[in-house]
Amino acid sequence: MEEKLVIIDFGSQYTQLIARKVRELQVYAEIHPYHHLPPLDASVKGIILSGSPCSVRDPGAPTIQIDKFPPQIPVLGICYGAQLMAHLGGGHVSKSDSREYGRAHLETLTDNRLLQGISPRSQVWMSHGDTIGLLPQNFKPIASTADVANAAFHIEGRHAWGIQFHPEVHHTEQGKTLLDNFLDICGFSKDWTAAQFVQETIDQIQKTVGLDYVVMGLSGGVDSTVAAELIHQAIGPRLTCLFVDNGLLRKNEFHDVLESYKLMGLNVIGIDARQEFLQALAGLTEPEAKRKAVGKVFVDVFQRAAGNIKGAAWLGQGTIYPDVIESLSVKGPSVTIKSHHNVGGLPEKMHLKVLEPLRLLFKDEVRQVGAQLGIPSQILQRHPFPGPGLSIRILGEVNTQKVALLQEADAIFIEHLKKSGWYDKTWQAATILLPIHSVGVMGDERTYEQVVALRAVSSVDGMTADWVHLPHELLAKVSSDIINKVRGINRVVYDVSSKPPATIEWE
Repeated sequence: MEEKLVIIDFGSQYTQLIARKVRELQVYAEIHPYHHLPPLDASVKGIILSGSPCSVRDPGAPTIQIDKFPPQIPVLGICYGAQLMAHLGGGHVSKSDSREYGRAHLETLTDNRLLQGISPRSQVWMSHGDTIGLLPQNFKPIASTADVANAAFHIEGRHAWGIQFHPEVHHTEQGKTLLDNFLDICGFSKDWTAAQFVQETIDQIQKTVGLDYVVMGLSGGVDSTVAAELIHQAIGPRLTCLFVDNGLLRKNEFHDVLESYKLMGLNVIGIDARQEFLQALAGLTEPEAKRKAVGKVFVDVFQRAAGNIKGAAWLGQGTIYPDVIESLSVKGPSVTIKSHHNVGGLPEKMHLKVLEPLRLLFKDEVRQVGAQLGIPSQILQRHPFPGPGLSIRILGEVNTQKVALLQEADAIFIEHLKKSGWYDKTWQAATILLPIHSVGVMGDERTYEQVVALRAVSSVDGMTADWVHLPHELLAKVSSDIINKVRGINRVVYDVSSKPPATIEWE
């Protein structure tokens, strides 16, 4: 990238949101933990210091040598970032008399470039337990609220500002204006677009891969599909894609997705490995054991098939930016990464180099790039689907009969969501087969059959989610159709749990 904004992460829950807001303003932003900074070279035109759950007064609190930043690079400290600037500059940061959390209104605004276009009484969002009581000598207050005297400041003689509220959250009404002002101060050209990314990435793939061949596993999901199309447009038939039928996909999904890939012009080999996966899952009931079993068989199947592709030197992957951030976070690599997301050392086993064309993008940006590439909307708008497939939506042991039962019920649910227009309003929808039977009555006969739970959630990135309030009439139709058409199910329930404390998937 020719120019970028660097966001220095001190562990705030809002750090990714800052990057997303900046990118919406057509500026490329990267997140780096405070202890793992990139070179602050000529490509860096601005720096933002994020918030943090820590206090600058804590022993061992995260810190950084701000005075070592190149003086020509503008700096904006947000919440903890602002308090750290004041603390390191010799000011006084102390515990607030009362926790400053929630809505506030800017009362005093001075004429300053950062606040240009911000209205008096504009609502902002506070979220901190400390406050800046005394600013260093060369720090000038430029905004306050009823409870926070130094809500914003400017360091005189430097391109440096600090604010104790969060401009990146929705509740700060003119937060986007403030961030836009800072980007103007930095002198960004604001040309970070999907079209620009596509062309630059295709050029980069061509330079990186040269005349080598690439092999890539497809899942039918958004990330792997967009990554494959980018690589395909860069190197054409030298990309070979493998789409594995693990027997745990949705009804007719293997055939439908394979046809979609072929219509896109991708060089795809479909692999029927249903029996291998189901045999590996036999007798397993614990979710993580299922994930590991599915992951191991996938590696075996992929390695066997890829070994037949002559000249393959690269492994294409659909890694996206949240995955990259996760591995370099302030808290270190996550201990909760699910087994199926890891390819088990596959590149090393096959002596392949890794090619990740989407590693700079968030999920919504991946969809924008996909649209730019002309990928069909039925693929781009697909809901996320777990790597282990229906194996983790069947609670308990997995077998062919249970998979078929769940596929039929799930197909009815998804079809009703699409017909009613609720599919596109939902982040993810699932049907879960429960390991219990319940008594029912059909005609004059007693039944003792299985129960399914329906799950539909709304989310932005899957980190948090709320259950979708589907109309009762729609739920009634889905329930009626499943019970009447799927022999073996006589009860349907709806999951009204949010994340947290629940998770999106049940396992």
